[in-house]
Amino acid sequence: MKSSLKVAAPRPAPTPACGSRTATASCRPHAGTSRSGCAPWSRFAACSAWTWATCAPSAFSSATRPAPAASWSLPAERASTRFSTSTTAAWTSCLTCSSSGNTAPRCSSKTSFPPVQQVAPDKTCMQFSIRRPKLPSSETHPEESMYKRLGVSAWLNHLNELGQVEEEYKLRKAIFFGGIDVSIRGEVWPFLLRYYSHESTSEEREALRLQKRKEYSEIQQKRLSMTPEEHRAFWRNVQFTVDKDVVRTDRNNQFFRGEDNPNVESMRRILLNYAVYNPAVGYSQGMSDLVAPILAEVLDESDTFWCFVGLMQNTIFVSSPRDEDMEKQLLYLRELLRLTHVRFYQHLVSLGEDGLQMLFCHRWLLLCFKREFPEAEALRIWEACWAHYQTDYFHLFICVAIVAIYGDDVIEQQLATDQMLLHFGNLAMHMNGELVLRKARSLLYQFRLLPRIPCSLHDLCKLCGSGMWDSGSMPAVECTGHHPGSESCPYGGTVEMPSPKSLREGKKGPKTPQDGFGFRR
Repeated sequence: MKSSLKVAAPRPAPTPACGSRTATASCRPHAGTSRSGCAPWSRFAACSAWTWATCAPSAFSSATRPAPAASWSLPAERASTRFSTSTTAAWTSCLTCSSSGNTAPRCSSKTSFPPVQQVAPDKTCMQFSIRRPKLPSSETHPEESMYKRLGVSAWLNHLNELGQVEEEYKLRKAIFFGGIDVSIRGEVWPFLLRYYSHESTSEEREALRLQKRKEYSEIQQKRLSMTPEEHRAFWRNVQFTVDKDVVRTDRNNQFFRGEDNPNVESMRRILLNYAVYNPAVGYSQGMSDLVAPILAEVLDESDTFWCFVGLMQNTIFVSSPRDEDMEKQLLYLRELLRLTHVRFYQHLVSLGEDGLQMLFCHRWLLLCFKREFPEAEALRIWEACWAHYQTDYFHLFICVAIVAIYGDDVIEQQLATDQMLLHFGNLAMHMNGELVLRKARSLLYQFRLLPRIPCSLHDLCKLCGSGMWDSGSMPAVECTGHHPGSESCPYGGTVEMPSPKSLREGKKGPKTPQDGFGFRR
């Protein structure tokens, strides 16, 4: 879907009158930012690029706004301090940014902007703000502070004298809450990605590595021995795209930096060989973003290949080429939003089919949040999802947490579909990953406390086995009533009928799940 924001190149603006030397939160200087429309900050309080759009007149139409790259860019000073102010804004509906007295600067409303198309007075520009989010202790998981990062000594405590992992469930729980120390990721990740069995001994794992290394060589030999016709088809369908992707994947990472880096070639071979190993899946753009961090931690081409095979087979939030997989993810996500964030869900419904497609979160799911958070935080999120602690769909709780923390502007300003896409897209790399993780764990905890769940989320923990409800008491399943072609609920869900008291109070008909599920925001 194309955005309605058509960029017009801004013209140089004359210097407005700034009436004070004291900067405020809405008009202050920032080192390293371009200043447009204000006097030099050495003499007056300056308007930085961050606040230039704050003075944008409401007469701007969507076709004549300044380039988003200039007005939405976050100054390095703010990025390093994680939004130390309460709010920072870009597009706003102000006609002027003046204030009384001599203690605040005023940017003149005579400032020249790009040519504008006059629109109705009630159509104002949208405001983009990033709030410094906080999560009260009352909204965190009760076990949040009980686990530290899994280090070498803690990892060894989980292994017996034969090298087998004991009490796998406790290990998953420790990783879910605390993550894994960088120094042992290469040893622990193969367990999470099902390359190694938790019951395997150290000797059995070494034997497995030798066997898998031989199998990997055979797969590569099969690729290299293709007939000319097969190779042309393979190049057209797979290799052409792989060759383009690997040279631009994680090149800022020291492991892949530089020309003729052999690690880039290893990543290329892994992806090409996987397309031969699993031709039904082949290669889809985004797979290189999944392989690169694994290779950088595991440090072995064959081991990385088989870890990637495990990732594609056993992890649900992967770059899947099948539309039905994405639609299933979106169905679950819509239902979770309906339970946890009713106002946001109602806004999506008001936008119709386009809103319910939730285009803003497709990249989150396809690339596993890798483009939304700095690498260290993104990998922590990966580990929490790979732990499969109490759910196989923890990545969906991550999505809900992002919406809960950073989605208020969408509701307050009634953003359209393309504006939501722009809003969440510009949050990339400026969100607090640790905070999102804590919020997601809290949401999962609250989900487990529900006395009943909608039948639409019945399969949310189908693959993770025991542990979702530790007490062994399964919640009741309540039918949502949306089962085309079926007279009864396929999950055995029931519709809760209203009590006589409810009827006396004027509530007619069955109580819907939307009214009956309570979550803390």
